[in-house]
Amino acid sequence: MRLPVALWCATRAVLLLTVFKVLTVPGPDVTTDVSVIYRTWSEVLRTGSFPLDDVTWQYPPGAALAVLSPGALPFLEYASAFFVLMCAADAAAFALLLRASRRPGGRTAGAWCWTVGVPLLGPTAYARYDLLVTAVAVAALLALARRPRTAAALAACGALLKVWPALLLVGVGRGRTARAVWATAAGTALAGTAVFAATMPGALDFLTAQRDRGTEVESLGSLVFHVARHHGWEGQVLLNYGSVEFLGPYVDVVSDVSLGLSLLGFGWLLLWRVRAVEWTESTAADAAFAAVLVFTTTSRVISPQYMLWLVGLAAVCVSLRASRQTPPALLVVVATGVTLLEFPLGFAHVVASDARGVTLLAVRNGLLVAATVLACVRLWRTTVTEPRRAGAVPGAREAAGAAVPPWRTGRSGPRHAARATGERTAAGARTGTATGADAGHPDDGDGTGGRAQASSSRR
Repeated sequence: MRLPVALWCATRAVLLLTVFKVLTVPGPDVTTDVSVIYRTWSEVLRTGSFPLDDVTWQYPPGAALAVLSPGALPFLEYASAFFVLMCAADAAAFALLLRASRRPGGRTAGAWCWTVGVPLLGPTAYARYDLLVTAVAVAALLALARRPRTAAALAACGALLKVWPALLLVGVGRGRTARAVWATAAGTALAGTAVFAATMPGALDFLTAQRDRGTEVESLGSLVFHVARHHGWEGQVLLNYGSVEFLGPYVDVVSDVSLGLSLLGFGWLLLWRVRAVEWTESTAADAAFAAVLVFTTTSRVISPQYMLWLVGLAAVCVSLRASRQTPPALLVVVATGVTLLEFPLGFAHVVASDARGVTLLAVRNGLLVAATVLACVRLWRTTVTEPRRAGAVPGAREAAGAAVPPWRTGRSGPRHAARATGERTAAGARTGTATGADAGHPDDGDGTGGRAQASSSRR
C-alpha cells in the first residue's frame, strides 16, 4: 500500500503546483474557469438565484453547491480554496479505492488506475468541479453491493451535480433491490430538484440551455469539420456556450448524427438489460463504465474534464477481481494522457485544424471509440453470451443453490445471508451436492471459485 500512497502524494503535489502556478504548463490558462467564471457564478448564487442570463451556466441545480463550496474555507481566496477542495475530493476517492482493495474480491489495481489516471489530465483535473462529481460516483458504485439505498442516494446527488451519474444504476440487477434502488434515486433527485426550484429562480434552466450549441472542436464529430476546413468548408470556429465549437453549414447534421448514435447506445443498453442472464459482483460497475463511455464518446461535446468520469469508473471496475474491463480501462488511461497533449498543450493546433491537432484528436477519439466498443463487447460476453452458452438461464444460480448476491435477489444483510447458507447446506445434504468451499463458493478466497467452475471459458 505504501507505494501507491507515495505516488499519489507526489503526483498531487505536482498538480497543486501547476494550479497555483508555481509550475507553468504551456497553452491556455485552465485555472481562469475557476478564478473568473466560477467565482462570478458564486457571487450570483449567493444572491439566491441561478445565473439567469448566462448561457455558460448549463448545469443541474446541485452544481450550485460545488460552485459555492470554496466558501467553506473563508481563510483562503476563492480559487485557492477550490483547488484545495478538489484535492480533498481526489484524496477521498483514492482512500475509498484503497479500502475496496482490502475487501474479498478486491485488488489494488483500482487505486493504481486512479493514482496514475487523474494527473495525466494535468491541471485541468483540479480546475473543474468534475473531480468532485467523480468522487461521488466512485463512492456510489463501491457502496452498491453492501448499501444499495445509500448508493442510490449518492448517485442521485451526483446527478444533481452533473447529470451523468444517473447512468451509474443502469447495471443494477433485477428484483426488489433494483426497484428499491431506482425508487430511492428518483426520490432523492426529485426532492433535491424541488427544493432548488422552490428556493432559487432558474433551477431548471439547464434543461434548455444547450439547444443552440454547435459541435465542440474536440468531439468525435468534429473530425469531419477539421478535415472539411482543408477542402473549402465555409464554417467558423468560435467560442460558443463557453466552449470552442464549429458553427456553420452541416454542423446541425453532424450534431443530429451524434444524437442518433447516443440514442442507439441507449437502445443497446436496454437490449443488454433484457438479454442479460447473469450478474456478477462487478456487473453494476462494468455496465456503468460501458454506459458512460457510450454517451461520452457519442456526445457532440467532449471536454477534457470528461476523462475524469471515465478514469473514476475504470478504477472501480479494475478494483474488482470479477471485472473483465481491464483492457478498456487501460485505453481510457492512455486517452487521458493524449487529452493533456491536445488540451492545453496543443490546443492552438486543434483550433487551427493543422496536422498535429487533427492527429492528436484522431488518436484520442480513436482510443475512446475502441474503449467503448471493447467495454460493451466484454459486458455482453460476460453477462449474456457466455452464461447462455453454458446453459444458464435467469434464476439458474438460485435453483442450483449457489450463493445469491443481494443485488440479484433483493435480499441483503446477515439474516438473509444466514438463511441462504442454511438452505444451501440442506440442499447439499439431500442431493449430495458439495457446498461452501468444496463447491468453490463465489465469496471464498479471491471471490472467483464458483464462477471458475461454472464458466471456465471466462478465464
